[in-house]
Amino acid sequence: MKSLVAYFSASGTTRKLAGKLAEAVGADLFEIEPAELYTREDLDWRDKTSRSTLEMNDRSARPRIASVKEDMDSYDLIFVGFPIWWYREPSVIDTFLEQYDFTGKTLVPVATSGGSGMGETSRNFRAMCAGKIEDGKRFSGAESEEVIKEWAEKYL
Repeated sequence: MKSLVAYFSASGTTRKLAGKLAEAVGADLFEIEPAELYTREDLDWRDKTSRSTLEMNDRSARPRIASVKEDMDSYDLIFVGFPIWWYREPSVIDTFLEQYDFTGKTLVPVATSGGSGMGETSRNFRAMCAGKIEDGKRFSGAESEEVIKEWAEKYL
């Protein structure tokens, strides 16, 4: 079974977790990078006019992604990593999910958050793409590779 960890990271926390996960399970790593990177001001959730707030309040928002994973068909298992924003996945993850045909694949959401749960994430994934969607897990971002590997092995 060939595995991929595809991730979006705004501050670096999810990037670290994705790297640990890929290492732990022997998966390839792919960064879901927005075509327009987020600035600190864009990420200010207290500002009702910040880019992230506007995107998250508009369920149809689909920020463009800088690159495409050309060999997506070769993967059976895809861990999708992201920070929790407004109790769900960021809109750039929605763009990623709608960009590929995941029929016959297993997708596992993997989120980072200081305290928020997974919220609507699994339901949103199921509504946007084909494939088997697992419920996934939220991590604080400081978990050891051992803890991550123990959790992820059930999907291998």
